[in-house]
Amino acid sequence: MRILLLNACGNAKKSFSIHILNAIGFWSSCTLEQLAAVTPKQHEVTIIKDLTDKKYKKIDFSTYDIIGISYYTATANLAYKISDNIRKNYKRPVVVGGYHASALPDEAKQHADSVVIGEGETIWPNILNEFEKKKKLKPFYYQSTPVSADKIPCPIGDSKSIIPVYSIEATRGCINHCEFCAITNSPIGKKIRFKPVEKVLNAIENIPSNYFLFMDSALNLNRKYSKELFKGMKKMNKRFGCFFNANIADDEELLKLASEAGCTACTIGFETTSQSTIDHLDKTTNNVKKYRDAVKKLHDYGIAVVASLVFGFENDTANVFDSTYDQINEWDVDSIGANILTPLPGTPLFYRLEKENRILTKDWSKYDYYNVVFQPKNMTPEELYTGTKHFVKKFFRRRSILYRSLRNINYGWYPFLGITQHNIISRLFYNMAFT
Repeated sequence: MRILLLNACGNAKKSFSIHILNAIGFWSSCTLEQLAAVTPKQHEVTIIKDLTDKKYKKIDFSTYDIIGISYYTATANLAYKISDNIRKNYKRPVVVGGYHASALPDEAKQHADSVVIGEGETIWPNILNEFEKKKKLKPFYYQSTPVSADKIPCPIGDSKSIIPVYSIEATRGCINHCEFCAITNSPIGKKIRFKPVEKVLNAIENIPSNYFLFMDSALNLNRKYSKELFKGMKKMNKRFGCFFNANIADDEELLKLASEAGCTACTIGFETTSQSTIDHLDKTTNNVKKYRDAVKKLHDYGIAVVASLVFGFENDTANVFDSTYDQINEWDVDSIGANILTPLPGTPLFYRLEKENRILTKDWSKYDYYNVVFQPKNMTPEELYTGTKHFVKKFFRRRSILYRSLRNINYGWYPFLGITQHNIISRLFYNMAFT
């Protein structure tokens, strides 16, 4: 059979923005590559990533026997549009999956022949075998237990950009259970699993680039595992970026091994400057008082730091933007990712806000972290949106980017290039996101 795997990306109004950012180097996940890796070898698989509203109209879906579409909440509307078009005009069966499909399978089924609920590594081959024999699909396929780590493949993902950014997954899941997180509150990421180190190292050796990204929720969830992985990478002469939890600096040996393995930059979910909010999230890896020292230690080992921040928590008022700006400058972070709190379906946050009648819209295209889709507790939706917009524009001013870029020269060539690129692309992205 000829199989097409698609990843819905963006919405019609932002297609041009998505094209630009993908062209200059945004990374993408390994989801489709992992499905391709477990597809029986007798089948032919085609992968199309970052499928925008305009791009899908140019594809002749009649040349494929079955189509799989992966999507998340913000791209659900586009995924449904693509699937409806395929089923109506090309009469081809469509299987959908991902966090949003797992959270709202009945909604997804209205636009697809079949819905995968949970992880797909063991389900997908069964779907293909069943379809090949019977030419018929069940409406729902449910993975009731997390897939064993040794059964999860370790393929290399890559972005289809001018300068491809390769990615890989070593672990899956997270030890934190933040109220707003779609990973740990879904059948896909509830249990943390670790792929065999040797399998991951072999995959890293096959990456056709000197630089890549780990897609893991955090690469210091199990220190023993991470140390073994980093020791195995030491002589590979690779450079990488990854996600760490905020307590990464508590283990000096782990930091040293990460640096020696080639870590040049990391993103840390600091989330907020309020410890009371962190305590409410029950994110035990985070201690706001230690953030500054953590950044300094990472810098000492030549690792640049991107702070991931969220605005709109229950304790946040209109003053949170200025106070956060002052704090992150004091911490000397090298770049940021700033998001508006978004109650994704399937999360405790969504159910709580829905129960409190605080959900303002269920237009999924607005669930992109840059629109306000709920009623904040201590400010208006307009204050939350405008405050976040002004915050990112202030942080990514030209002179600020120049200052941070020059400072990163001290950490080495790779951190300098990586952080400079991150700041420039982020400036472009936020200018498009907050129109």
